[in-house]
Amino acid sequence: MIDIVVIGAGMAGLACAQQLRQAGYLVQVVEKSRGLGGRVATRRLYDTWADHGACYLKPKGELLKRFVEILCDRQILKVWTDTVYELNPNLEFNTQNSVLRYIAPTGMSAIAKFLAQDLDILLNQRVIAITLTPENNWRLTLESNNEELIAKALVVAIPAPQALMLLAPLGESLLDATFLENLRAVEFYPSISAIAGYPATSQPLPPWKALTFVDDVDLAWIGLDSSKRPNPQQPHFVVQSSANFAQRHLESEDLQPAGQYLLQRAAESLALPWLNTPKWMQVHRWRYAFPSRPWHEAFLSTETPLPLVCCGDWCGGNLVEDAMLSGLAAASEINNQLHRVTLDNVNFLKLFS
Repeated sequence: MIDIVVIGAGMAGLACAQQLRQAGYLVQVVEKSRGLGGRVATRRLYDTWADHGACYLKPKGELLKRFVEILCDRQILKVWTDTVYELNPNLEFNTQNSVLRYIAPTGMSAIAKFLAQDLDILLNQRVIAITLTPENNWRLTLESNNEELIAKALVVAIPAPQALMLLAPLGESLLDATFLENLRAVEFYPSISAIAGYPATSQPLPPWKALTFVDDVDLAWIGLDSSKRPNPQQPHFVVQSSANFAQRHLESEDLQPAGQYLLQRAAESLALPWLNTPKWMQVHRWRYAFPSRPWHEAFLSTETPLPLVCCGDWCGGNLVEDAMLSGLAAASEINNQLHRVTLDNVNFLKLFS
C-alpha cells in the first residue's frame, strides 16, 4: 500500500513528490519515459548533450530564484547570457537585455535529476488504467506485465489531454462533469525541435547565443547549444519551430524533412548559408509544448471518494516556475484531503540547502 502515487516525473510531479515525501508520506512516482524532467529535456548524441526542450531558466518569482541559487552553489547551473537577440520580419536584429538566463553545462535534465534525489521513481512505466478497489483505494495498472499499484491518493502531473485520456474512463459516476469539462478545455501549442551539429571547421560562429524570431510563420527560436558545454568539440544548434509549423507537420511519420526545412529557413533568414548543411541532425516533436489555453488556478481537483489532483505547467502558466508552483500546490491539496500533517513547517527548498 502506497500513500500517494504521482503520475509524471516532470517538474510539477517531482516538486509535488518531494514536498509530500518530506512531510512523511510514502510516495511512488511513475513515469512513462526513460528520463526525468518532461520538457526539461536533454538528449545525449554525437559525444555531446543538447537541450531540445526548455533551453534555459529565467527565474522571476522567489521560489525559482532561490532554487537557482541552490543549483548554482552546487555547480549544476551557471549563467549563460543576459542578452537574447530578436530578428523582426524585416530581418533587422534587436537585442533584449533583461534578467540572467541560466543553463546546466551537462544538460537541463540535470535540474530534474537533482530534484528527483531520494524519490522512488518507476521509469519506462506507462499507467494504462485507473480504477477503484473494493477496499476503496486507487488501483493503477501498468503497461509492463499488467503490474498494479495500490494507493490512497493520486496526483496526475502530466499534460491535460493525456490526463483526460487516463481519467475519462472513470466516468461521471466518480468524476464530476465540470472537472472533465475543465480538463478538456485546456489546449496546447505543439513544437518541433531540430538539433543540428556542424564540423569544427565551420564558418565563424554568430555573435549571439540565443535568438528569437518575431512573427515568423515557421521559426520561433534558435540557440547555439554548444556554447553551454565545457570545451565543445564541435558547434551544434537547436532550432525550435513556430506552433503553426509544428501543427502542419506534427503527424508526419518522418520528421527529417521538416527539420531540414527549419534549418534552410534559419540559414536564409540569418544569412548563414552553412546552417543548411549540418554534419548530423535529429528532430523531436513536442505534442504538448506550451499551453495555449491554461487552467487559471494552480491545480485542478475534483470531488471523488478518494483524493485526486491534477497539476502541471498548464495550471496557471507555461514555465518551469509555474510547474513547480503547481506541484507544490497539488501537494498541499492532497495533504488537506488526507488530513495527515501540517505542511506549514515543511520547507521545500530547505530539503536541498
